[in-house]
Amino acid sequence: MPLISIETNQILDDESVLKEISAEVAKIIEKPEAYVMLKFTHNPNMLFAGNALPLAHIKLKSLGLPEDNTAEISNDVCLLIEKYFNVPPERNYIEFANPERHMWGWNCKTF
Repeated sequence: MPLISIETNQILDDESVLKEISAEVAKIIEKPEAYVMLKFTHNPNMLFAGNALPLAHIKLKSLGLPEDNTAEISNDVCLLIEKYFNVPPERNYIEFANPERHMWGWNCKTF
């Protein structure tokens, strides 16, 4: 169900941190990690505010994402990105999506 997509101009030094991020995202959004998909993309060709200082674009999509809780989730995700990628919170954009169940497919069916 949950998909977190992280695109950043920062290099991932150790791929084992992806497992840690996956587990932390599951806790943040209160979903089983067994359903969390994490997509990491290193893109050195990114700018924010006209410069290439550390930055990240994050997409978080999940069925039942609590829309009244996105400010708290934003805070937690920003701190997570800062912890693992040294990207300050003011250099992140986060897109939240809460798709309808029939618009999210898995295992040859929809939810």
